[in-house]
Amino acid sequence: MAEQNQYTEDNIRSLDWKEHIRMRPGMYIGKLGDGSSPDDGIYILVKEVIDNSIDEFVMGTGKTIEVTVKDKTVTVRDYGRGIPLGKVVDVVSKMNTGGKYDSKAFKKSVGLNGVGTKAVNALSNYFRVESVRDNQLKAAEFSAGEITVEEDVVETTRRKGTKVTFTADDTIFKNYKYRNEYIVKMLKNYCYLNTGLTIIFNGEKYYSEDGLKDLLGETIAAEDRIYDIIHLKDDDIEIAMTHSKTQYSEEYYSFVNGQNTTQGGTHLGAFREAIVRTIKEFYNKNFEASDIRKSIVSAISVKVEEPVFESQTKTKLGSTEMGPDAPSVRTFVNDFIKTKLDNFLHRNPETADALLKKILQAERERKELSGIRKLARDRAKKASLHNKKLRDCRVHLPDAKNPRSLESTLFITEGDSASGSITKSRDVNTQAVFSLRGKPLNSYGMTKKIVYENEEFNLLQAALDIEEDMENLRYNNIVIATDADVDGMHIRLLLITFFLQFFPELIKENHLYILQTPLFRVRNKKETIYCYSDEERRAAIEKLKGKPEITRFKGLGEISPDEFKHFIGQDIRLDPVLMDTTTSIQNLLEFYMGKNTPDRQDFIINNLKVELDVVE
Repeated sequence: MAEQNQYTEDNIRSLDWKEHIRMRPGMYIGKLGDGSSPDDGIYILVKEVIDNSIDEFVMGTGKTIEVTVKDKTVTVRDYGRGIPLGKVVDVVSKMNTGGKYDSKAFKKSVGLNGVGTKAVNALSNYFRVESVRDNQLKAAEFSAGEITVEEDVVETTRRKGTKVTFTADDTIFKNYKYRNEYIVKMLKNYCYLNTGLTIIFNGEKYYSEDGLKDLLGETIAAEDRIYDIIHLKDDDIEIAMTHSKTQYSEEYYSFVNGQNTTQGGTHLGAFREAIVRTIKEFYNKNFEASDIRKSIVSAISVKVEEPVFESQTKTKLGSTEMGPDAPSVRTFVNDFIKTKLDNFLHRNPETADALLKKILQAERERKELSGIRKLARDRAKKASLHNKKLRDCRVHLPDAKNPRSLESTLFITEGDSASGSITKSRDVNTQAVFSLRGKPLNSYGMTKKIVYENEEFNLLQAALDIEEDMENLRYNNIVIATDADVDGMHIRLLLITFFLQFFPELIKENHLYILQTPLFRVRNKKETIYCYSDEERRAAIEKLKGKPEITRFKGLGEISPDEFKHFIGQDIRLDPVLMDTTTSIQNLLEFYMGKNTPDRQDFIINNLKVELDVVE
């Protein structure tokens, strides 16, 4: 017995860098996912490679970056300085090797941890790097981080720069596929934050002249704006803002050193505070902060020296200082807004008048709602004591330090049988269930009052914790889990209408999904295959040979909890609800839910796609 329990040097095993990344990928790239969500690991891999090319542009070399995604292979080519030829292998395969440790060269760089391309290399079953400098080319290839080919330096006529090609490892990223919409959004953000940069993606060119002003111009249709976009910039800070005529909630896009900090952080907190303080002082009126910020659509970008993020994937800024010997983030942002926004409003009385009217209107609406809000809150408190609608999970999106916070998911289900199956088979750490009673109300054209008056909407709003703003959103993924029949489609449509009407940024920020569930089960004595389409059913019959048993699922309630865990576990299939940002929300709602014939509504329900595009 004593021998068994001996603890010697032989017991201690040190993982090399590749093994460590492959065993604990979540530490480096957040969640794995299958590509249905914009923060899935495959997009972080693309981003890590592009970040290096962006740093070259920031240093003044390489004004064009070419990105191609074909099937599962990604290629990123820049025309920067190229990796020094003697270091090509080290830079992509040795930890703590990179150009960014020389702080002078990359003071306000994005990827400061020197891990980026090494993580991509370790998590790819094919990875090739090529560097051209001084008419010489050096290339190397790897698989799962192991070098497989190292080519000698050869003469070349190719333009200088770096080219990386990789295929993510499908033993780690299961059943994944790239969605071009997410990649395009990421690339556009790079262009907004780096004016003068051209990115060519699969032959399509992206470029921005006016930075964050262009971002808001794409986000909110001209007819939805209360006043023209205010655009202010200085060294290390840029902001753009307007107020929406149609949406109720606040909407922010925030960036640090070119990184999209989707969970905000100290810079966004300072921005929201500074807007309120400056506007109160400008009008010399003690407005409520919520009235000033209601319906705001804005973007802020700051550059911070050696930023500290609250999570490995850099989605929330934790730094309180702009850098060594620099002011605090709060002071820096506040001083900039105080001076620049105040000056702007003095010089643009039309904008100042429109903004004042908007604030006064928000104040009126808040006062009208205050009585009903209190009633609704009291009712929600009572309900939450014995609220059977929400079966919560343990980890939530605001727990930024928890590596699983990005996995937090709320399933919205209909009826007890479906919610029962999901509740029994879910992961209680990251998956919560909210069950609806029958069809939700059609909220098209209604005011925010309805959210408080309707018990289900009020409880749903409370479960998500988005009444005041998106800052406290409790779940990263909100998944509509309804039957795939006409009734289920109608419920989907009513829920999408609710979110579009009152919380459109949940859709714009890619938090809303539809759960795909299998239509058929095909099995024999040895194997069971779940099929999501007729093609998959035919392929399964072919594979199992003979006469397999085929079951058609009519609704979620028919699927047992034991089976359900396969559909909401690591093989979960989600369809994102995507919004065409060039379409005004008003037009969209009018098309889907406006006063039209029942025939037209039936047509829409039967053809409901999850991309919300207005059909001409």
